[in-house]
Amino acid sequence: MPLARVYTRAQIGIDAPEVCVEVHLGNGLPSLSIVGLPEAAVRESKDRVRAALINSHFDFPARRITVNLAPADLPKEGGRFDLPIALGVLAASGQIPADALDSVEFLGELALGGELRRVRGVLPAALAARDSGREIVVPADNAEETGLIEGLMARPASHLLDICRHLAGEQELPSWRVKPAVSECLETLDMADVRGQHQARRALEVAAAGMHNLLMVGPPGTGKSMLASRLPGILPPMEDIEALECAIVASISEQGFSSASWSRRPFRAPHHTASGPALVGGGSQPRPGEISLAHRGVLFLDELTEFDRRVLEVLREPMETGHITISRAARQADFPARFQLIAAMNPCPQGYACDFGPNCHCTPEQQRRHRNRISAPLLDRIDIQIEVPQLPREALRGDAPRGENSATIRARVAAARQRQVERQGCANAWLGPGDIDRHCALREAERNLLEQAMQRFRLSARAYHRIIRVARTIADLEGSASIEAPHLAEALGYRSMDRWRGADTQ
Repeated sequence: MPLARVYTRAQIGIDAPEVCVEVHLGNGLPSLSIVGLPEAAVRESKDRVRAALINSHFDFPARRITVNLAPADLPKEGGRFDLPIALGVLAASGQIPADALDSVEFLGELALGGELRRVRGVLPAALAARDSGREIVVPADNAEETGLIEGLMARPASHLLDICRHLAGEQELPSWRVKPAVSECLETLDMADVRGQHQARRALEVAAAGMHNLLMVGPPGTGKSMLASRLPGILPPMEDIEALECAIVASISEQGFSSASWSRRPFRAPHHTASGPALVGGGSQPRPGEISLAHRGVLFLDELTEFDRRVLEVLREPMETGHITISRAARQADFPARFQLIAAMNPCPQGYACDFGPNCHCTPEQQRRHRNRISAPLLDRIDIQIEVPQLPREALRGDAPRGENSATIRARVAAARQRQVERQGCANAWLGPGDIDRHCALREAERNLLEQAMQRFRLSARAYHRIIRVARTIADLEGSASIEAPHLAEALGYRSMDRWRGADTQ
């Protein structure tokens, strides 16, 4: 039969649309042409396929070969189409049975000797294959990704010959059903290592419990980076659906999926020279950025004022919506971006002598310009803003009392998060205005206190709602069914930048 069809998957963002590889052998001068909007790597597959077939001792048809990747208007990129093209050529030339291809999907890049190489984006393709009721054959190096999906028949292979023997009924490929074990907490960074900084430790616990964004302001060497790096160790364990979402983003990224990171919350700390596309994603074929790689985890921006202001502004919409849409002229891609922002900055441009007191020799105008490198709309989206002062020398001594360890704090955080999920189905940071009215109602005295603070510090409506969300989290940590005045007062105390802005405008 001079015509064969093989099913595979393309990759558009985190989606994997179906692609039918149609191979036709016709009369004419020997040639191989690929149509259907192929990118450069796909067009080059004809040379890899020819060498792989010949080196695997198959006959390469000396005929006019046309390969159509349907649908024709869907962009195709990468080496993932090598294997289905090679199988289509073999089926069309009668070297393997064509009817064995109908219920299977194939992904894989071919080496010149016929070996299969790892490709990106196998996990979303495997999910789509399961939903379509087909098996999937993938390179052996991608097998661990397919083990994450319940109800999928996945068959890893190392060589083109192994797949052909399987299709011919000579030697069946083994199925892969091994799911990665839940990673034990391997964190060597413990909160017990942090000396002093009791307010910062408390703020970090509140941020972890409600998934609130946090900004730490303090001179160098006060432990801001140390605190941020220990946040993943006190976050609640990941649910399977959250872990799968993170695995999908890793699968389509350049870093690839690793079973060692399964069920561990990501921690991303890009350098302050990062560009806007590096943070939110981009490219002619859109790729996930740092905010998507930090999905369900932590995005730490150290030296916040050293980032380009225009770069920081691109974070505003995803901080509100939890996803990012990358639009290009011909296509667009959606990526999840429900991350927790932790940022750190110095209070002024002076440096080590700054201590929020008389040792700071910066003028008020210098301090104001330094703080204004971060826009008010971005600050409005940061729920908790605290000062991290210099520690007294006695707090650094070896015999100084140590704080609680991460395991103790994590137990309280997990209990508070469970209360939130049972009450409203999500963390407090993601409550909408209607949810706030239902689950965070204030009594008259607390409402008056908050209105006075709004008037004095000129808070926006967004800041008003965020203060209530933080107060709700503090109440959850205390096991309180309602928001009391102490909870609201503590939440107001976590708005240091609002106090500075209020002072600047007076």
